[in-house]
Amino acid sequence: MGTLVSHTKAAESAVALQHFEAMLSFETDCWDVHESLQAAEPDFILLDVRSHDQYAAGHVPGAVSMPRGKIIASRMAIYAGDMLFVVYCAGPHCNGANKAAVRLAQLNLSVKMMIGGVTGWLDEGFLLTRVEPEPGDAG
Repeated sequence: MGTLVSHTKAAESAVALQHFEAMLSFETDCWDVHESLQAAEPDFILLDVRSHDQYAAGHVPGAVSMPRGKIIASRMAIYAGDMLFVVYCAGPHCNGANKAAVRLAQLNLSVKMMIGGVTGWLDEGFLLTRVEPEPGDAG
């Protein structure tokens, strides 16, 4: 009879291999991003696709603020055409990273999503960095 877990038969190994390898071509995790950012020259651009205010309040160190609505061809033209972009948003409850990934793919750019977003980053025990207001800035 089995449990709820085994009620539906697992995929054949070859099918599972194809599926999980494909998943890794679409996403990466917070740990791998953290470790890869330690490289002298990371081989990707990390994009925080939340609002500039959310970015300023706390973001992954090394991330570039690029709200998804600002992802346009002219703005992305400053990057090499073969650059890999990794996008993230607030967390698993937010689909902003998915929407940003769609936009980058529409622009024919390579993209992966950092699963977990800010929530996952913090869950791993990693710290966020803030943008400090300039002296004299209101607020």
